[in-house]
Amino acid sequence: MISLLLSFAVLIIGYFVYGHIVEKVFKPDDRETPAYAKKDGVDFIPMPTWKVFLVQLLNIAGTGPIFGALMGACFGPVVFLWIIFGSVLGGGVHDYMSGMISERNNGASIANLSGIYLGTFAKWSMRIFSIVLLVLTGTVFVTSPAALLTKLTPPMFGNPFWYIVILGYYVLATMFPIDKIIGKIYPVFGVMLIIMAVGIMGGIIVGGYKIPEITFQNLHPEGLPVWPFMFVTVACGAISGFHSTQSPLVAKCITSEKHGRKVFYGAMLSEAVIALIWAAGGVAFYGTTGGLQAAISEMGQSGVVYDIATGLLGKVGGVLAIVGVVACPITSGDTAFRSARLILAEITKLDQKKIRCRLDITLPLLGLGGFLTQLDFNVLWRYFSWSNQTLAMISLWVATAYLLRENKNKLASLLTALPATFMTAVSVTYIFMADEGLGLSAAIGYNTGVVTAFAFFVFYFYHVIAYNKKSVNKN
Repeated sequence: MISLLLSFAVLIIGYFVYGHIVEKVFKPDDRETPAYAKKDGVDFIPMPTWKVFLVQLLNIAGTGPIFGALMGACFGPVVFLWIIFGSVLGGGVHDYMSGMISERNNGASIANLSGIYLGTFAKWSMRIFSIVLLVLTGTVFVTSPAALLTKLTPPMFGNPFWYIVILGYYVLATMFPIDKIIGKIYPVFGVMLIIMAVGIMGGIIVGGYKIPEITFQNLHPEGLPVWPFMFVTVACGAISGFHSTQSPLVAKCITSEKHGRKVFYGAMLSEAVIALIWAAGGVAFYGTTGGLQAAISEMGQSGVVYDIATGLLGKVGGVLAIVGVVACPITSGDTAFRSARLILAEITKLDQKKIRCRLDITLPLLGLGGFLTQLDFNVLWRYFSWSNQTLAMISLWVATAYLLRENKNKLASLLTALPATFMTAVSVTYIFMADEGLGLSAAIGYNTGVVTAFAFFVFYFYHVIAYNKKSVNKN
């Protein structure tokens, strides 16, 4: 367990050291937050920090740190490195900046922030891209919990029944004021999520399972290349563009900018802990990456979660763990549709204080989500994963533009520009190589990804020089 314990240590150190650097670059202050300035009793509501943290954790967790981590573990323990360094240097920075920049702009969505810092074309592109991703996310987070609930209930309650139940809950959670449903049940689900992770970890230790140590060797049984597939597959377990749609929700409820590191950066690293536990548990429980891959192919991700939970904790403990797993996607799916509602409200200018206006947007969105549940989950997941990482790339470039404009030290923008460049290479390479993309050769995919990322970075550095010249001329 040396590698796993060291990975936990890196996340803890990362929060206190690198998280402090990120905070210092942004410079939070004591200005009035949107929770007070725009308080409306629906979306802008002041909430205690501990509650906001749990809401953020449940918002972003979904099945990414579970399903994504299990599929990422098929590459071997090298996935540990991506989870910890991806979270500390990329995911935590991404979540903190998207949340705090929204704070500075009256709780604006990532789509509107793109317009403010990258221009009108970027705003409309991000509006479309964000809504597509959020509907895909909401759909994925209907099908995955439904599959698990089907395993826990009598045969008469099949997937279609749970689809209807979950979508019905989404209608309520998407429409009602954030403190009425989400603010009340998320803290409970948050505690369940933490108990679930501790239980799985305890089951691995007590059961005497062997957790492999980190190796750079690609152990994927089908020979799928680590680059870029592992970096997309893990999704929310390391960095996630979906989080940039969720952080503005919580930005509307934070009572002080100085709580941002605890809420945004802290929630991302907490999610990384969950991802580490499931990645380790997947390989340890099945013995090899081949065994894990075979189980996923035979039973699906939901079946593997059920198998691991009941195998490590017995029937009762397994059911409790699965309830915690079910809470993750459901509490991300509802806020996915809620975020889509708010983005559409920004576009249509519909007053969200009125229930009818909320219904006018919510019902068509959920209807589309219900239709998409009929598609193959694995196909949905692949498109969700790529869209997710591409949105993370764009969000990091938005944050870079913000730092170039607002921070006197223009090189401080490297904090976001470097992970943005990395994610540009990941996203472009993947869509060129993947079967659901262009399906081209590795040589074409790798070269295109590197060239595109390099071009983006050169364009960025040109703006660093330009901003520095403006500063010199002003002085």
